[in-house]
Amino acid sequence: MTQSKFTDHLGRPIIAVTGMGVITSLGQGLKDNWAALTAGVSGIHAIKRFPTEGLSTRISGTVDFIDVPAENSVERSYAFARATTEEALAQAGLSGDFNGPLFLAAPPIEPEWSDRFSLADRAPASERPGDAYDRFMAVLRNNADPVFHEAMLFGAISERLADRFGTRGLPVTLSTACASGATAIQLGVEAIRQGRTTRALTVATDGSVSAEALIRFSLLSALSTQNDPPEKASKPFSKDRDGFVIAEGAATLVLESLEAALARGARVLGIMKGCGEKADLFHRTRSSPDGGPAIATIRAALDDAGLAESDIGYINAHGTSTPENDKMEYGAMSAVFGEALASIPVSSNKSMIGHTLTAAGAVEAVFSLQTMLTGTLPPTINYTNPDSSIVLDVVPNVKRDASVSAVLSNSFGFGGQNASLVMTAEPA
Repeated sequence: MTQSKFTDHLGRPIIAVTGMGVITSLGQGLKDNWAALTAGVSGIHAIKRFPTEGLSTRISGTVDFIDVPAENSVERSYAFARATTEEALAQAGLSGDFNGPLFLAAPPIEPEWSDRFSLADRAPASERPGDAYDRFMAVLRNNADPVFHEAMLFGAISERLADRFGTRGLPVTLSTACASGATAIQLGVEAIRQGRTTRALTVATDGSVSAEALIRFSLLSALSTQNDPPEKASKPFSKDRDGFVIAEGAATLVLESLEAALARGARVLGIMKGCGEKADLFHRTRSSPDGGPAIATIRAALDDAGLAESDIGYINAHGTSTPENDKMEYGAMSAVFGEALASIPVSSNKSMIGHTLTAAGAVEAVFSLQTMLTGTLPPTINYTNPDSSIVLDVVPNVKRDASVSAVLSNSFGFGGQNASLVMTAEPA
């Protein structure tokens, strides 16, 4: 293939990022988030949204400063997505109808416990076991509840975003566990590469922290139980790590072909250079311990980007702080980068913001691009007891100034959903 100013090594359109927006437990907006992240500030705190007495984990990175009309995960997730999309479009200099497709990563939808209890209180009594669903449906048939109905529709968030921002075509909603945010970006990249559009809106959001979510992850022994102090709980790659800290957040990236972006005079924030994705059939929740699918994912992203291992100057790790996942990711990175890995800075944003689940891949993509734009590597905080079996330069505890032109960002999700993104600075 012939490579030009606007095409890559395979003759495909180069994909530019022209707008970014982010919300995490550190605050709303890229400016505040980046200031806190690079200062080593933690957004992890004691949970106030619901009672936690009797729970093993009582901390989280919830986003509690955004007003929502109803307390459920759909309303929270929509509010986060709306705010980050407004920020991203403003940075991209786009107003009016977006006129491009929307790819949204959103959390799985289930009724909040409070809603279930409310339905149970209104449902007729019954002696028959196992007929709760029929009783609930009878209540809703007799007394329609539009708010509850909206909260049960997986596609409701993307439909509302599409209406608000004037996207084109049927919006796509996806859920690939912790890789979802990166997968949404990959779909946007592919749409532009295939010539179906010159721009795409990629959004990932998660406002699903609830008592039930905590209990379910706790039953998997996945969550940290180091509740006091909360800000010390997430400690990726440390010897005394004991699990991830569940969190909320959202991120939006505006993707455009480089040619279209420059033609309209847009500022290019970075290039979405390569995407890799591999599935893992090892287990419903656990990743393959040998790291085989993760290794293949990283290599696929590098191949897609047309870059060698030596081109990567920084790795934004998945870095969940779970004993098994951190070990697996280290093994995967070692297999790809070999002895050179020890000299590549690697850090985990989750040490400060927690694991934003569905949103993580997009949130960390935003921070990866910001790393190149500012020349600042965010630290991995709480790194005071290194795991001697994981030999990494994790940018421990304090940010570092460094000029980086290519970043790898990993997202390795439950059930073997693996995705990696390679991002580079704007080409000269």
